[in-house]
Amino acid sequence: MSTTNLLRLFLLAAIWGGSFLFMRIAAPVLGPGWLIELRVVFAALFLAAIALVLKKSLHLRKYWQHYLILGLFNAAIPFVLFAYAAKTLSASLLSVLNATAPMWAAMIAAVWQRHMVGPRVLLGLVLGTLGVALLVGMDRLSTQDGALLAIGAALLAPFNYGIATVYAKSAPAVEPFSNAHGSMWAGALLTLPSLFMFPQPALPAPGILAAAVALGVLCSGVAYLLYYGLVQDVGATSALTVTFLSPLFGILWGVLFLQEVVGWYTLAGAAMVIAGVVLVTGYRPAWARTRAAV
Repeated sequence: MSTTNLLRLFLLAAIWGGSFLFMRIAAPVLGPGWLIELRVVFAALFLAAIALVLKKSLHLRKYWQHYLILGLFNAAIPFVLFAYAAKTLSASLLSVLNATAPMWAAMIAAVWQRHMVGPRVLLGLVLGTLGVALLVGMDRLSTQDGALLAIGAALLAPFNYGIATVYAKSAPAVEPFSNAHGSMWAGALLTLPSLFMFPQPALPAPGILAAAVALGVLCSGVAYLLYYGLVQDVGATSALTVTFLSPLFGILWGVLFLQEVVGWYTLAGAAMVIAGVVLVTGYRPAWARTRAAV
């Protein structure tokens, strides 16, 4: 991987790790419904502007059902669940729980395809589960009122990402940019019911609105462009490294900007989750694959 692509990878991890910072700031004020509606609308508008410049069509007549499925499982449901959890849980904890998405995808694929997982994948699932248990069990926020529901929501969100991942393997061959663009418009439509489920608790200050805009334009729109650019340039396997890096930035931003306390259990639990994801996905860095070939 070139230095330029490596810097892009770290930038993407920093942006996606920052999404939990912005949710932690804005969710208690805007509520999950309004925050996520603003997020997906701003993301959709940003990507629409890019599509206009690049002259890329969504081909809605052909792929509208596909966009709705992606928008439901890859945007509307997980975004709202994470925003709900962000009212209670720390940005650090949320960023680590988000990294469990590949493990959920492995379990869903095993059930869907009706096959037993191998020893390596099983070890990864056990290790990741223990890491989550350590994080949740030791975090002081876990004892607050409503914490159990928030933890459940934060684990159910990456479960939906897992569904989207399994679906994408058999989905129509739509280019990645159109998937991102179309799913944001679908997500904006599908998130509308949450506005009535989670009414806005207070009028937002300019800083809160800025966090919502950053969440949509930066953490969704720009992040998708970076991610799919990396997939095209270095391949999906190398781009997957962002899954391991995002929690590190999520923890860092929580400490720097929200003064969140990071204990030994945070670092140990995060390391266990990331190690579990590595085992489940079978990820091997480029240098390891090159050495094996030699």
